[in-house]
Amino acid sequence: MGEIFLDRSEEAGNRLQEEAILKEGVLMEEAAVREEKKIRSRYFRNGVIMGVLTVSLVLTGVYAGGMAYRLWRLRDTQASAAAGSEDGGVISTDTIQKMKTLEDAISEYYFYEDEVSAQELQDGIYKGMISALGDPYSEYYSKEELEEAINSNQGISYGIGAYISMSKQMNLAMINGVMEESPALEAGLKEGDIIYEVDGESTQGMSLTQVVSRVKGREGTIVHLTIYREGEGDFLDLEIKRAKQIETTTVESGILENTDSIGYLRIREFDGVTVDQYTEAIAVLKEYGMKGMILDLRSNPGGDLTAVVDIAGKILPKGLIVYTEDKNGNRTEYTRDDKEELEVPLVVLINEYSASASEILAGAIQDYNKGTLIGTTTFGKGIVQKIHRLDDGTAVKLTISAYFTPSGRNIHGIGIDPDIELEYDEAASEEKGIDNQVERAIEVLEGKME
Repeated sequence: MGEIFLDRSEEAGNRLQEEAILKEGVLMEEAAVREEKKIRSRYFRNGVIMGVLTVSLVLTGVYAGGMAYRLWRLRDTQASAAAGSEDGGVISTDTIQKMKTLEDAISEYYFYEDEVSAQELQDGIYKGMISALGDPYSEYYSKEELEEAINSNQGISYGIGAYISMSKQMNLAMINGVMEESPALEAGLKEGDIIYEVDGESTQGMSLTQVVSRVKGREGTIVHLTIYREGEGDFLDLEIKRAKQIETTTVESGILENTDSIGYLRIREFDGVTVDQYTEAIAVLKEYGMKGMILDLRSNPGGDLTAVVDIAGKILPKGLIVYTEDKNGNRTEYTRDDKEELEVPLVVLINEYSASASEILAGAIQDYNKGTLIGTTTFGKGIVQKIHRLDDGTAVKLTISAYFTPSGRNIHGIGIDPDIELEYDEAASEEKGIDNQVERAIEVLEGKME
């Protein structure tokens, strides 16, 4: 296969991009609020007022100052605490007293070089409560983490210029893409590298958000990464100078050389900027006379639900794209009536790191028989999260529903099987510069274009 001729301008092509936050099928606020309003208006018309997953972590009057027991005035909360104990609730007089006992023990006995602040201990309580759910996709956000999550989903990023997701096999953060002319590329980071430590701190047990927040930082500062790379005899220690904040380029596109006008379009992740970038890329590919298209969703960790639904509406015939069901069986459908259906033969590339929103798109394409899926079985994340802001500027992200493809498949823990199973030949890529999955896609498209 020849080189990919990129259509984007030199200026856009040189812009840095940044890591994805576990975009993992996330229902970010724009989509969630819009759907919530629809649900509420329907229930109001029926005379029923229904709260949308109101988090009963609500610790009224929770603000900074002292340890957790100081966050509630015992005189005012003993009655409600006792009631919580009776009905199986978490907050009770006993738990508040135990937190006080723990604080006293820490104050009297704990010794370490780095002092832990009261705010850090408070955040630890909240994070621990969400962690106890045993759900790797639910987590508590500090103010800083929330800002990073929102900015990342809007396509605003800064840092080293790499995409980060989670390795399913190792349950550690992994580099799933490195941007052109980025600090990450200059430092020698490669796709598939496992982030073992950030600034000497082990990433074991960290969520994707926590790893990303540590890799990011102010422009010009240094982050030290300890990397595990398959085939290397020892860990790699890399020092990378962080870059300035930029708008992420999530779409790469071009016409494949030495083909009969076959277009190649890769979506790295689904952000707020992705729809416009996709629309622009498709327009350029059509100008070049594209007769078939390869949609590359490999190692795409997911992202914004609104973005993937909008893009699906530009590929599929009008109709249902995905639907969700919450724990009460309430169903929310996402449909599109766009008249922009892709009119050329399509092949979709997937792998074990294609997750969440990318699985929504691949699953819908497969259900509508709109394209051929080539690669390996996808990650298998068929659940949806929503971010709930709290009054003090923090937030909690909770799993609120499962999603289903148009035919009714929930692929959580299962993934989407390709129509043509083909493992990626890494040796051929490194030694000959050949992408065997792209080559197979070209063969399939050439057969359909005849």
